[in-house]
Amino acid sequence: MNAEHSPNQLAETLAAIVGPKYIYTDQEKKAPYCKGFRFGSGGAYAVVRPGSLVEIWHVLQACVDADVIVIMQAANTGLTGGSTPSGSDYDRPVVIISTMRVDGVQIIKNGEQIIGLPGSTLFGLEEDLKPHGREPHSVIGSSCIGASIVGGICNNSGGALVQRGPAYTEMSLYAEVTPDGKLELVNHLGIKLGNSPEEILHNLEHKRYQESDVLDTEQRASDVEYEQRVRDVDADTPSRFNADPRRLHESAGCAGKLAVFAVRMDTFPIPEKQQVFYMGTNDPSVMEDIRRHMLSQFDNIPASGEYMHKTCYDLSKEYGKDTFLVIDKLGTKYMPKLFAVKRTVDRISGKFSFIPKQFSDRALQFMSKFFPNHLPERMESFRKQYDHHWIIETANAGVDEARAYLTQYFQDNPGKGGFFECTEREAEQAILHRFVAGGALSRFHLIQNKAQNLGSIMTIDVAFPRNERDWYETLPPEIDEQIAVKMYYGHFFCHVMHQNYILKQGVDAKALKQQILETFDARGAKYPAEHNVGHEYAAEESLSSFYKKIDPTNSFNAGIGKTSKKKNWEA
Repeated sequence: MNAEHSPNQLAETLAAIVGPKYIYTDQEKKAPYCKGFRFGSGGAYAVVRPGSLVEIWHVLQACVDADVIVIMQAANTGLTGGSTPSGSDYDRPVVIISTMRVDGVQIIKNGEQIIGLPGSTLFGLEEDLKPHGREPHSVIGSSCIGASIVGGICNNSGGALVQRGPAYTEMSLYAEVTPDGKLELVNHLGIKLGNSPEEILHNLEHKRYQESDVLDTEQRASDVEYEQRVRDVDADTPSRFNADPRRLHESAGCAGKLAVFAVRMDTFPIPEKQQVFYMGTNDPSVMEDIRRHMLSQFDNIPASGEYMHKTCYDLSKEYGKDTFLVIDKLGTKYMPKLFAVKRTVDRISGKFSFIPKQFSDRALQFMSKFFPNHLPERMESFRKQYDHHWIIETANAGVDEARAYLTQYFQDNPGKGGFFECTEREAEQAILHRFVAGGALSRFHLIQNKAQNLGSIMTIDVAFPRNERDWYETLPPEIDEQIAVKMYYGHFFCHVMHQNYILKQGVDAKALKQQILETFDARGAKYPAEHNVGHEYAAEESLSSFYKKIDPTNSFNAGIGKTSKKKNWEA
């Protein structure tokens, strides 16, 4: 911290900007922002919750003037620990700027594009676009529920949709710190908003611009080349991965190394015709044969293809049931409020030593047992027959193409598996069942940790080469014997897999993870595929160089992507 700024002075400055109600310096109030949902925790000097884009700008100015580290935080999903401090040994104080109060979405160009402000999430966006006959790049979130739109861009999030690829845009509004230590606002949104930072930010947030101010530009607001890339099933590189230089551009892939105020993204036409096919097999090579044929031979490739192994199916059924029921009955728009209530319950209950930690999760898990089975009979029948489950979404002309091919394939290959065409209701249930998987493992670990004497959770987000045929993991015995539970799911057409493990008690997670990553290296895989490096992975050279370029003073999210320790500083 600069000599002219004492801790009290900075806190007073920040309080004057956002109001005393929205700055936290005591440990209890900071705690939810300093610890990720899955990974990451550390100390912070303060947590600040601005209520407008202008307030964010002024908070950033104060932090840069005070020479503190800034961590921009939205949904704090904690997938790799990148949105929270990591430990308390930074060389400067850390200020977390939570952007969730600034959560607007603006629809432009007759619904063909949207502007997402820093706290906006996927909740409700689908409904907002329906009157325009459009849908967003992604829905819900593949590994977590409640991810932010800006976070998806910053973290190279892939999304489930095969034809659209990773969340990507070249049009954004962001702040950066120049090599000489000055904070600058960069408007690459392609919208005329004014001149000064305050004017630009105020006009954007309050939509004080005309449609004529929204410029047509050659800058991309989605990965328009992805379908061609994913169709190349014989390429020896993954279709998408976090450090891919072709998709690192300003806010895209910045991982919080820029302070992003808004992103401009494409939307997509709602298909006139849709059909979900549910497929099961006990032979992983069957899925690979079908994948290769559909991608390389179909005129209309499927919209998505979500994979679940039987263990993932079972854990999601039991430990994701409450989340499934809430979304199914109430819709996603209620989730932010429910998450807020859940955090409040845990904060209050944490004050009492006789109440178990994470009381809300334990209570929800208990209550879920009183509800009947929420999954359709045909899915349950397939679970009894097959180890590998694949939810294939098709649209328009691709429906008939997939139906004819799958019918012929299983006629020609009896005993290799089977499929059925989902009703509209079954499709909703199958897709939602897949998307509650992300939180199911953590819930299982919480509930069963003591009873089963479990070790720590380890998650790996990996992209296999497009030509990989032996995609299903068979670990060497010396690695396998250290793991208590394996949970596999992912975006199978893209060969992006989320491979989650609960280790046996006493296993060195760091050493074991390195052993597993070495097996991936030998196969030409890339990791992480869509979660960004956070503090769980070392950044590849392409990513590390990109970070240094956009944040030369290491002012934002210092230390991300590094496995080494930082200089001492006590939070």
